[in-house]
Amino acid sequence: MKIGMLTSGGDCPGLNAVMRAFAKYVCSHIEDVKIFGFLNGYTGLIENEYEILAEKDFEPLLLAGGTVLGSKRQPFKQMTVSDGNNRSKLDKMKETYEKLGLDCLVTLGGAGTHKTAALLSSEGCKVIGLPKTIDNDIWGTDVTFGFSSAMEIATECIDRMHSTAASHGRTMLVEVMGNKVGWLTLYAGLAGGADMILIPEIPYDEDAVVGFLEKRRKEGARYNIVAIAEGALSVGEASLKRKEMAALRASRGETTATERLARAIEARTGVETRTQVIGYLQRGGSPNAYDRAICTLMGSYAGELAERKKFGVTVAMAGGKITYNSLADIAGKTKSVPPTHQLVRAAKAVGISFGESAL
Repeated sequence: MKIGMLTSGGDCPGLNAVMRAFAKYVCSHIEDVKIFGFLNGYTGLIENEYEILAEKDFEPLLLAGGTVLGSKRQPFKQMTVSDGNNRSKLDKMKETYEKLGLDCLVTLGGAGTHKTAALLSSEGCKVIGLPKTIDNDIWGTDVTFGFSSAMEIATECIDRMHSTAASHGRTMLVEVMGNKVGWLTLYAGLAGGADMILIPEIPYDEDAVVGFLEKRRKEGARYNIVAIAEGALSVGEASLKRKEMAALRASRGETTATERLARAIEARTGVETRTQVIGYLQRGGSPNAYDRAICTLMGSYAGELAERKKFGVTVAMAGGKITYNSLADIAGKTKSVPPTHQLVRAAKAVGISFGESAL
């Protein structure tokens, strides 16, 4: 069986661990396996760049961060655009697939990766997806691998802000990754004891933010910790289309609301306010214990799907059980944080604000 494998989009802890589990399963359960590791995501499939990998190549990868195959982003909207020779990236990927005689293609990635995987599947390629993203926003799965490790890192960073904020009596805004969804900020904010959590799904009102922090000061709080997603937006911005908001922020010389909100808080409360962007620390390093376990479960299950010749699907966790979803069903969908989610309700119940205006 000839199997292609690639890692696409942003890196995260667990990519190598999943590939290891998949390779160990197929090499021990399927005869005459040949694994083609495409380099730098879909780019390798487009340009026919790969390495032939054996089971021994994957053995030391359980603890290794990043991806040994490399990764690049290939925007979905460009996949069907023809070049000067009237050939699209989709055409080139299909040509590589057919030229190598692949029996299966395994794609590890997030939302964009799954959209392209679904497209390839609709064009006749036999594809199995694996849900990778620190955002935890893949539709149809309770959890994505990499999320737990990133949450642990973000939580530790928020933890460390408490002592420095308390020492100087400051308000600290800690920016967590999550451009479109707030799962990572929600979990890390709760676990890190943030006083306020700002996420894209619940637009904040500046007056409400300031009012909440002022109320805390009057009640004797010496400092404040605000966990803010990079995609957090104000009520006013929420009324704009995404391109309009991006243009507005570009005109202000900003990509997120964090610095602007920090300046407003300091100006209106008189309390020294600082920001800390965690950034790529959330993507780096070894997967934590939970991700190593979930990667082994997901990777081996993907191997089982390949053995069963169950294609056009992506691995998922639902209700604590390993399963799969159709690529066609989940592609293009985003799992956002419902404003009434139980964790949002729990946070509010213990006094955490989401910056909402009191109507």
